[in-house]
Amino acid sequence: MVEELAQADDAVAVCVDAAAWALPEHELIAALDAAHRLEQRLAAVTLALVRELDGRGTARAQGASSTTAWLRERLRLAIPAARRLVDLATALDTGNPAVRQALADGHLSLDQARIITDTVTTVQATAGAEVADKAVVVLVDWAAQFDPTQLRKLGTRILDHVAPDIADTAAQAALEAEARRAARDRHVTVSELSDGRLRLTGVLDAETAGLLRAAIDPLTAPAGSDDQRSPGQRRHDALTDICRLVLRTGDLPEHGGDPAQIIITTNYDALVGQLTAGTLDTGLHLTPATVRRLACDAAILPAVLNGTSQPLDVGRQRRLISGPLRRALILRDRGCAFPGCDRPPRWCHAHHIQHWADGGATSLANAVLLCGHHHRHLHDSDWTIQLGNDGHPEFTPPAWLDPEQLPRRNHYHRRT
Repeated sequence: MVEELAQADDAVAVCVDAAAWALPEHELIAALDAAHRLEQRLAAVTLALVRELDGRGTARAQGASSTTAWLRERLRLAIPAARRLVDLATALDTGNPAVRQALADGHLSLDQARIITDTVTTVQATAGAEVADKAVVVLVDWAAQFDPTQLRKLGTRILDHVAPDIADTAAQAALEAEARRAARDRHVTVSELSDGRLRLTGVLDAETAGLLRAAIDPLTAPAGSDDQRSPGQRRHDALTDICRLVLRTGDLPEHGGDPAQIIITTNYDALVGQLTAGTLDTGLHLTPATVRRLACDAAILPAVLNGTSQPLDVGRQRRLISGPLRRALILRDRGCAFPGCDRPPRWCHAHHIQHWADGGATSLANAVLLCGHHHRHLHDSDWTIQLGNDGHPEFTPPAWLDPEQLPRRNHYHRRT
């Protein structure tokens, strides 16, 4: 398979370098159709490979928390895109051979395949396998005529076409199935932009959507006739107000022994002089004005850093990796330090590099932040940890994974 794919890669490379401008219009359109069909057929190959890797447990064997996380690191995919690949690969492997074949033949797009598998799963649960097989035939035929949005709408009434005698009875079951699918697909993604801002995207289920609107709508009204903010800006500011209100309650659960909090690193003298910016524990930068405003409600803890921004002292030393020592870890590691992991510091445990039971000190030089999965993985595997020359953690994989055992680092957290 690898050799065949290499030949296909060579063929595509020739097409990439070809002069599309020289083609007559009918050949240009034919080439577009052929490229699109090839894209779908390659997607079928990708899904088959993903399913096999997932079934073998390759991701966890290599230290990833899931196949989704492994694909994100391996293929540089966004988490939602990686999750959709795994879900569709599983669905096509466990009961939708006709859909898998249609995708392999280039008759479906990935989005159409997802919609058909979701619809057929609902039909099978409400009307049985025989009706589901009929639904596949109809939906695949419709896919040649309708885009994914239209196909999903048509799929909601598929029983009217393949089993009209039970369509009304099954409508309620289909609605419940859609609710379960909405619960499965719910997610919120927070992506860091290059300029320090965050992009917030996601899909909320109906209940959460209602809660969000109930909380945010009263705060989105214009603040007088001279309010020049757009509706989107007012929603942004409303979300800020909600977060402030929640943090002030003090009812949020602790993270790593500390209450929910914002940690900002800045220069004290410059702060007093209103001259400098600050850095959050997530790596995002704040303007001097923002730092001074937040400092009005802040407890200020001294942190001494060296020229390479390595924490030298944060408050008094404690026996456990919590309080000041944990804050120093957050300043250094920014999150789970295991290569390829993007878990934020609030989700992480503090791990002794040399185990405390073996005489390891409770110190910054002997500690590293790890999420729950990678903390367990480090205890149960042959990975080793050491600090590099710049004081940041490096992870050496076992020989079976990398015969050269080259140290690896996490590149998902911003470094200073």
